[in-house]
Amino acid sequence: MAPQRNAGANAEAELPEYAGHYRLESSLGSGGMGVVHLARSTSGMKLAVKVVHAEFARDPEFRGRFRQEVAAARRVSGAFTAPVVDADPEAERPWMATLYIPGPTLSEHVKRNGPMTPEQLRRLMAGLAEALRDIHRVGVVHRDLKPGNVLLAEDGPKVIDFGISRPKDSELRTETGKLIGTPPFMAPEQFRRPREVGPAADVFALGSVIVHAATGRGPFDSDSPYIVAYQVVHDEPDLTGVPLGLAPLVRRCLAKEPEDRPTPDELMRELRSVAASYDTQAFIPAQRTGGDAPAPVSESPRPGRRPKWRPGRGRVSEPVAAGAGGRPKWRLGRGRSAALVAGVVGLALAGGLAAVWATGRNDQAPPAAPALTAASGGWTARPAVGGEGMPQCSYDTGKLFCARPGVVYALGAADGRLLWRQAVDTRATSGPPVVSGGLVQPYTDGGSRLAGLDPATGEEVWRRRLPVGTTVRYAGDTALLTAADGTVTGVDGATGRTRWHGAVPGQGAPSFVAFPGGPSAYATRTSADGGHTRVTAVDPASGRVRWDVRLRGWLKPVGARAADGSVFFLAMDSGYGAREVVRYTPATGATRRVALPAVLDGAHATVRGDVVYVLATGGSLDAVDVAAGRRLWHLETSVSRGSLPVARDGRVYLTSGDGRLLAVDAAKGRLVGQTPARLGADSARVMSTPPAPVPVGARVCATAPDGTVFTVDGRAPGAW
Repeated sequence: MAPQRNAGANAEAELPEYAGHYRLESSLGSGGMGVVHLARSTSGMKLAVKVVHAEFARDPEFRGRFRQEVAAARRVSGAFTAPVVDADPEAERPWMATLYIPGPTLSEHVKRNGPMTPEQLRRLMAGLAEALRDIHRVGVVHRDLKPGNVLLAEDGPKVIDFGISRPKDSELRTETGKLIGTPPFMAPEQFRRPREVGPAADVFALGSVIVHAATGRGPFDSDSPYIVAYQVVHDEPDLTGVPLGLAPLVRRCLAKEPEDRPTPDELMRELRSVAASYDTQAFIPAQRTGGDAPAPVSESPRPGRRPKWRPGRGRVSEPVAAGAGGRPKWRLGRGRSAALVAGVVGLALAGGLAAVWATGRNDQAPPAAPALTAASGGWTARPAVGGEGMPQCSYDTGKLFCARPGVVYALGAADGRLLWRQAVDTRATSGPPVVSGGLVQPYTDGGSRLAGLDPATGEEVWRRRLPVGTTVRYAGDTALLTAADGTVTGVDGATGRTRWHGAVPGQGAPSFVAFPGGPSAYATRTSADGGHTRVTAVDPASGRVRWDVRLRGWLKPVGARAADGSVFFLAMDSGYGAREVVRYTPATGATRRVALPAVLDGAHATVRGDVVYVLATGGSLDAVDVAAGRRLWHLETSVSRGSLPVARDGRVYLTSGDGRLLAVDAAKGRLVGQTPARLGADSARVMSTPPAPVPVGARVCATAPDGTVFTVDGRAPGAW
């Protein structure tokens, strides 16, 4: 066979005929270290043979790095990588032969076919998580996971090219000042602390790869590697176009700190839950600015391109002081975006608003005519307000305040009559509207605006601009805004004005949780090894730290008791399964732990007195009496993915993804009533965590995927 020629940019001028006993047939591609050939063994088996470039074969350091690649690839050969068949790192032209795996790279697939479907993305993420688990458990860190290093084989994705991977026990170390990797898929620590890169860097890269597969671009996108590097270290990822069912998990993978990212085992566990109740159509729409109607969004943007602004909508709203009537006026200014680069590259602003409030008028709705349901002692309403998915509701001042993507509205709690609706241009609804400071505040975590609405009319009383990447949590009459740099701003819910601003010691960028009747907002930070959790109780009105403690284990707050300030937690294992219920009483410093009989996957819980009700993925519901130190009862509810349980008046209520409301006897653990399913035409759209039921006096309110909001008599669940 005559030597082959390849005029590619990085290819050899003349390719060899053989590598060892393997005949090289054609070039599959060229990389920084060498050329990969399609080859055949003597028996005819197809192989992929990598031959080092001649210029590098003479470099002892490069030979050492190639030996390391061969050793790493041999360690991890298995179901999720290309098995090494043979290699000769000491040859004149070092080479390595792996089993040939037919199939395109992920990069080629996205270029050719555009973004993947949600189900394809879930399978890709699960396959890569399995691959990383196998890679990491033999002590290897890949360090260059990217779309070009993922092969899409018939039986799942395969991770290839261990050229810059590093076994943990390797003597070869990254030189000071040298960055190794591909910037759009490198973790922050690869730029900041390249000598300390560990397995969590591969998880960060996995998150970036999934964003690329979903959108055709990365979460940090620029033509300049310097800009990308700055964005990776400092900016929040752009997840526009990532399916809603996967976006929270992808965001966790892209956490700035390695200890905040999930492990591959945790990813697989979470993805099993996603598979059980996956929304195959819900996407985060393209970012857009304000207007009376949202711009149309394509679910399959061109690979490598960001969604374009709709003509005439490239404006950013600027607030002006509110007039006597209370509703602020707005003036429109010209929107601009730029990029932010560190050091000698210069400074600019990388921007674009993730979501803004619609500037149109409040839609005063004509009265709706809800259907009264005598049998259940309640009413059923399906107001034509727009939006999709299960409405998320809260109750205050005799009204139900509900939200769906793009709209917030109010219903009369007595009869379900539609009172008002307000168009809101948001990419997603983070939760039910919150009544803070006497005003309704649509919950748009990660959005660009905060606003307070008059509960009687839906008119805006105030607005406040949020920096990109701000998280929002509510505690009583205060909104707690955590910026990307970790600083926290307490905002008065009644006026929108700043009450306090500062950092919470020891909490990094805190994400708060608060509970009805609880005196504090709680921030938690778990150590990298999961050995302890630092819990900080903050006065939401002043920002003052009330107490700060380190408790054993990875703890998730689930409730607080106003009487003595006790806080209740679930103690989680590395797979995010609950294994203990924990109560901490700050007045005495006492901690009480009750072990669960079995680990409960995907658990969330509510507290009533000293009893914690824990609902797990798959529908198991447990009542644990912390004071008595034992489980009271266990019930299988048949709900594959349920809401946060709600305990009220001797009942425990929960909703399922198909729109059922279930009632359980809180004393005996017996199912005493459930409503029919209400899937409607959107049966394929199932929320991973349905909205929790809302007690409304003697009634209980729940919602369904078909847009229905309904109430039933909580005293007579048998009549539902």
